[in-house]
Amino acid sequence: MSGIDRKIFLDRRHIAKHLPDTAQSNRLLRRGRSAHLFNDEATLLRVAQAIIESGSYTGFARGYDRYGLLFSDAIGFRIDPDGSTIPLFYGEVKIDADDQYHPVPRTRPSEE
Repeated sequence: MSGIDRKIFLDRRHIAKHLPDTAQSNRLLRRGRSAHLFNDEATLLRVAQAIIESGSYTGFARGYDRYGLLFSDAIGFRIDPDGSTIPLFYGEVKIDADDQYHPVPRTRPSEE
């Protein structure tokens, strides 16, 4: 079965760290961490909806149920503190114990 078949709610607290040029994503870079960013908020919302409708369950990792979907076009990019980037084609929705979710662009499905 594909898609998410339970009622979930968008957790907006995590959105800004996955968008370019926000204080939250810039903070990750300043701290020496890479940032996984969607191209823009419209892409973030489109990817989340596509995963909710037809994503595959990839398991439970680090406190979240995870669902993912591979896209044919880049949905975002990973930027490293040195400024180098790579395109991202995989989207993941992370759902916590309170049924709150947030989407994340990734290189591949999460592993434990």
